[in-house]
Amino acid sequence: MSDHLDKSIHLIAGLPRSGSTLLSALLRQNPNFHASMSSALAPLISSNLALMGTGTEVSLLLGEEQRPAILKSVIKTFCETTTDREVFFDTNRTWTARMPLIADIFPRAKVIACVRDVPWVLDSLERVFRKNPYENTKMFANDAERATVYSRTEALSQHNRLVGHAWTALKEAYYGEQAERLLVVDYELLTKAPEQTLRLIYNFVGEEWFEGHNFEDVQFDAPQFDQALGMEGLHTVQPKVEFKPRRTILPPDVFKKYEGMSFWREPAGSAANVISAKTNANDAIPLKQQVDTG
Repeated sequence: MSDHLDKSIHLIAGLPRSGSTLLSALLRQNPNFHASMSSALAPLISSNLALMGTGTEVSLLLGEEQRPAILKSVIKTFCETTTDREVFFDTNRTWTARMPLIADIFPRAKVIACVRDVPWVLDSLERVFRKNPYENTKMFANDAERATVYSRTEALSQHNRLVGHAWTALKEAYYGEQAERLLVVDYELLTKAPEQTLRLIYNFVGEEWFEGHNFEDVQFDAPQFDQALGMEGLHTVQPKVEFKPRRTILPPDVFKKYEGMSFWREPAGSAANVISAKTNANDAIPLKQQVDTG
């Protein structure tokens, strides 16, 4: 079997509660695109890398050229048995920590990272937590972590946990050698100007615009996944794409603690592409391309 992947593949990553599920729901409206929430592809790659890595018995039985060939075969089989659609968008927050591997295995792949100011990410997670008061969600390791909003936000922001890992992985990619294949998409812009933002994403991945996108009736839900986490509603997408301003439910000191972490608003030192405010949405994406949300 050839390891050549017949499909075009692109990757969706970024911070939790920042629009990746919404983006997938919009992309999958295109009959040529496959997109969903997190799949088994990234864990399959991680498991195979661990199995083949130095220090294992398997590593002694493999040649160096076999490792990428095996991973490419896994990817090819996974994608082709998942869908017959030609363009494959795979979602996992760990992709931004794998940029050198992505550049080698997926040489034409682009990475789309959905972002949101960290205090609002934590605010959104806290809201979902409070909507499930009868659940001991698996997002926390023990009762001490889930005890109060202070312990919950502290736990989630640790470097190896849900928010902290996604943030550090994205920062690594943003300043890394492969940053030019990264597009950062702000949640607020995606919800305020969905068509303009989506057009820029199409330009970035080199696909022809699909006129059938419907921003008034978006369909996506993952109840079984959310129930397994004890966080019902975590991946529910509202039918109409719109931005709903609100007051935070975080205590002021908690909110302030996590302000100023939006490094993607500082372009110096990075070759990454960022969709931010005030530009022509019909332009192709140069570095630091911006979108007019007015």
